[in-house]
Amino acid sequence: MPVRTEEIKIRIIEQKDNEALATLIRNTLKEFGADHPGTVYYDESTDRLFDVFQTPRSIYFVAELNNEVVGGGGIYPTQGLPADTCELVKMYLHPHVRGIGLGKLLIQKCIDYAREAGYKNIYLETMPELQQALKTYEKFGFKYIDHPMGNSGHFGCDLWMLIPLSP
Repeated sequence: MPVRTEEIKIRIIEQKDNEALATLIRNTLKEFGADHPGTVYYDESTDRLFDVFQTPRSIYFVAELNNEVVGGGGIYPTQGLPADTCELVKMYLHPHVRGIGLGKLLIQKCIDYAREAGYKNIYLETMPELQQALKTYEKFGFKYIDHPMGNSGHFGCDLWMLIPLSP
């Protein structure tokens, strides 16, 4: 029987989520052939996301099904971005919860948080290997830009998108 979004609990990251999220992120990148240098696959911070998201004006939402971490996504004030711009980061879903609208739900929660936190724009970095994610970002109104912004250190990402937030 397929999973329904109503069965999934969305909550803010906790210390106990670090290992499950790092595994989910790395497995997803490997699944899509995007586990190359210059991506979060190799970031040491991927193993300590709870600590990373203690930064002011940041948040990370965890999706949980039957007490198992099945996805997540967050907003982060990446170094080097303009003060009114945040980054949509670490959006990953376990294969068995893809295609049910969970990604859209997480992105919307991130957009809502960014607006409440006073951001005017959301930036993201991604890769061509993640085709389904690209389509979802486009549906939300993210537009491709021709250069990276900020200092994420992710030189392995070669697609960049931006969306202005309306008040």
